[in-house]
Amino acid sequence: MIESDKEIVFSQAIKAGKRIYYIDVKKNRKEEMYISITESKKLVSGEGENATLSFEKHKIFLYREDFAKFANSLNEAISYVVAEQGEYVPRYQETPAEAKENENLNIDIEF
Repeated sequence: MIESDKEIVFSQAIKAGKRIYYIDVKKNRKEEMYISITESKKLVSGEGENATLSFEKHKIFLYREDFAKFANSLNEAISYVVAEQGEYVPRYQETPAEAKENENLNIDIEF
């Protein structure tokens, strides 16, 4: 079965600068749900009219039996970083126009 043939029952996109994180809940053939997390990073090579746009993608699949261990480890890692370096303070704030533009941005990429 091709990855795109699997049923997506929930999807969320997180826009983060040049990256977009997709969190999708999918069902396999046995109707079992799992989570697919995809990082998509926009890459521009060349300049001007010679510029080409591509996307670098990385995926992980998280299965139900691993949810608790994954969530605990992720929370521990986040807590460690915050304890060592403090809460993240963005250096760049979107202007209201950029926020509105990004809000209306609909990116649909097939993997």
